[in-house]
Amino acid sequence: MPMVSVSHSLTPSFSSFFPNPNNNLIFRNNTRAILNQNKCSSSEENSNFSSSSKKPTSQNWILRRDLMVSALTSVSLTSGLLQSPVTLAEEEPNMATFVDETNAYSYMYPLEVPSKKFVFKWVESRKPERYSSAAPLSPNARLRIVSERVDIIDNVLISVTIGPPNPGLVKLNDKKKWTAKDVADSVLADKSTLRVTSSQRLSESSVLDTHTGEIDGEPYWYYEYLVRKSPTNLAGEPNIFRHYLASTAERDGYLYSVSVSALSPQWKTMGPYLEKTVSSFRLISPTENYVPPYKDPWRFW
Repeated sequence: MPMVSVSHSLTPSFSSFFPNPNNNLIFRNNTRAILNQNKCSSSEENSNFSSSSKKPTSQNWILRRDLMVSALTSVSLTSGLLQSPVTLAEEEPNMATFVDETNAYSYMYPLEVPSKKFVFKWVESRKPERYSSAAPLSPNARLRIVSERVDIIDNVLISVTIGPPNPGLVKLNDKKKWTAKDVADSVLADKSTLRVTSSQRLSESSVLDTHTGEIDGEPYWYYEYLVRKSPTNLAGEPNIFRHYLASTAERDGYLYSVSVSALSPQWKTMGPYLEKTVSSFRLISPTENYVPPYKDPWRFW
């Protein structure tokens, strides 16, 4: 797994994107410190006990009892610390890898969460297809869905889109100088089926957070946003939005983006598993099956 560097601090909702590589070291050091502290404490108490044990008094018996309680507490505490990573690992979902050789990208998606006895009911609503024949997301047909899977029962969606950067929002030629906010605005400006201006399309979405990472020397832009016009028929709940998380990378002058979404009330439950999909998104080395977006733009099959 390649190392990922983050350009600035993340909000809590992005904390699981990039686990702190020092967490295990901190855990080990903390455990060692607790054990050493207990050892020193026990050593001092044993010394005191040894010197006073020559006289069998009730005070000695109380001291023995306290030492036994202290030892049992230390063992219990140490055992709990050592078992905590196992408990966390049990919460990890079973994942599957999806590879699209036509557009040369991959990502992982959750299948089930055994500890919660929860199974995702994925349906591949759009099989991978070349950019020229993919379904457009706006009247100008710049941004197109090249693949999509949906869990209809739980109203969860994973989609991959490809489209050129919006020249009015991404103006620098060097992509390493692009900000995640500019890239997010570029993608969202072309992500609407309504015949409205780019600024009106942006007003449908609220960007919550953005940050930039680097994988194998290439920038990846991450952003989190809400869409106000949520496709839901939940009566009496006008404040239900769709909560999105997305990752975008650039190749051959086009932006490749994966986005995951769920209804806002479900995000606290579904979000941590969907974040794993976004963080696993990669542009992979093209094979002979790769079709660049700019190739045969007139071809629609």
